[in-house]
Amino acid sequence: MSDLEKYPTVWHLVSTITGQLVKGLTPNDILRAIFPGGSITGAPKIRAMEIIEPHKRGLYTGSIGYIGFDGAWDLNIVIRTIFLKEGQAYVHVGDGIIADSIPESEYYETLDKAKALFRVLKGRLNDSM
Repeated sequence: MSDLEKYPTVWHLVSTITGQLVKGLTPNDILRAIFPGGSITGAPKIRAMEIIEPHKRGLYTGSIGYIGFDGAWDLNIVIRTIFLKEGQAYVHVGDGIIADSIPESEYYETLDKAKALFRVLKGRLNDSM
């Protein structure tokens, strides 16, 4: 099931996935299978990343969430996030490039996705930029 959610600078498709864990598998097996997300990296996932990126992403496109004792999970894919390390702020954003993408449009879409993060860093969250 998917929902289209509106945010200050973008629309985002949020999916809810349900299922039963196959006997003999663990939550770690599931996490290894689903990350990194294919919609972000392409497929095959790991090999695509090795080809297109010379460095590790760190937290970007990883996940923050929880796996409850009752078996419920709530996870995300870390995109449009500010990461602070040793007094430096790092912002990673990206866009999906496909065969018929228009590079200039994709560039501006990436900037639109980053607007809210830049507002936070400038201390002006409620500005329209």
